[in-house]
Amino acid sequence: MENILDSSFDDSDLDSRNFTKPNEKSEAEDNNDDDDMLDSQEDKDEDKEMKMDFRRSLSSQDNCDNDNHRRKDYRSKKEIEEEEREKMQVLVSNFTEEQLDRYEMFRRSAFPKAAVKRLMQTITGCSVSQNVVIAMSGIAKVFAGEVVEEALDVMERAGDSGALQPKYLREAVRILRARGNIPGRAHKQFFRLN
Repeated sequence: MENILDSSFDDSDLDSRNFTKPNEKSEAEDNNDDDDMLDSQEDKDEDKEMKMDFRRSLSSQDNCDNDNHRRKDYRSKKEIEEEEREKMQVLVSNFTEEQLDRYEMFRRSAFPKAAVKRLMQTITGCSVSQNVVIAMSGIAKVFAGEVVEEALDVMERAGDSGALQPKYLREAVRILRARGNIPGRAHKQFFRLN
């Protein structure tokens, strides 16, 4: 047995069409190896494409999940807004005639946007966008409401009734400033205390 295994091939024993030496490859095998390499490269490319498709499908599922989550958030926000609107309708329907008039005046009142824009540009020294003007107008309206509310409380404590007088508005501003509700520079001291 060992002789058969150890025997070496002789070139004359080989038919060149069908057999080759053990260390040599035929052109067909070379072509097959090239084909195998191409096939393996194509397989690698296909694997990459499949992985990319899988990743895309995962990311699209994530996007769908995010979209569904956003839709749920949007629905919940929409539902919350609807509930608030219904509560406000119930509140307004229970207003007295005087309260209804005051609420209507509050809703219609606004600071002139041109004046707010001019004031802001004078203070800042640069141009101001329309959105900033709208926001500042809203802030000014809230501030005016707080001053009027405090002035009404001051007037009630004084035992007065009727229209708001400037003295109550000044006292309301003084109280709000003392509480720290009015931003601005600190109060200057005219006299130095040692």
